Amino acid sequence: MFTGLIQGQGEVLSLQRLPGQCRLTIRTLFAFPDLTLGESIAVNGVCLTAEKGTQEQKQATFTAYASAETLQRTNLGLLTPGMHVNLERALAIGDRLGGHIVSGHVDTVATVRLVEPRGDSRLIRFAFPSSFAPEVIEKGSVTLDGISLTINACTDETLDVNVIPETWKVTTAARWTPGAQVNMETDVLGKYVRRNLLFLGTTSGGKAPSSGGVSLDLLRENGFLS
Repeated sequence: MFTGLIQGQGEVLSLQRLPGQCRLTIRTLFAFPDLTLGESIAVNGVCLTAEKGTQEQKQATFTAYASAETLQRTNLGLLTPGMHVNLERALAIGDRLGGHIVSGHVDTVATVRLVEPRGDSRLIRFAFPSSFAPEVIEKGSVTLDGISLTINACTDETLDVNVIPETWKVTTAARWTPGAQVNMETDVLGKYVRRNLLFLGTTSGGKAPSSGGVSLDLLRENGFLS
């Protein structure tokens, strides 16, 4: 579990490409003490497991495996040696939850469509597959390349976020240009709400309940659904 608050960047040292899968070796570019083999690390928002690694004074180098499913869903397959990635270690009990609840399970890849200065910030527009529209809401949360951001506005196929100067400075957001592909994870709470709505008004056998309970018709009658 993560928060979407990036702790720093890492540099891709190598990619060992295998049929439909790969292993990445990454060196942290910030203090990364007490690297533990088997720990979860979010790399551009993708939860990966440190298979092996070395501690280099304050920094660390680790290798992680990316499966075919991970490469299909994310932008990790586009990485090359020398590129930078956003890194976040897993949330520890008692830590501040400064962003939002992030699982590190990327849903899809979004594409940068527009970058515009807005004062000291940047407005960035992303296009994403419309199948994820029910999980994208105005003033809701979204994770983009591991960064927890607030959705300013959205349609069924686009969303706008505002990137503040601090985020621009410490993350890879400064390299988001039109056409760039970015990992996108929608809000986990919205996923569960959407899934449960699919089964409202049905029993475990797929039949309508005999009486009582919340149904889709009831929600529509009270303005919760169109």
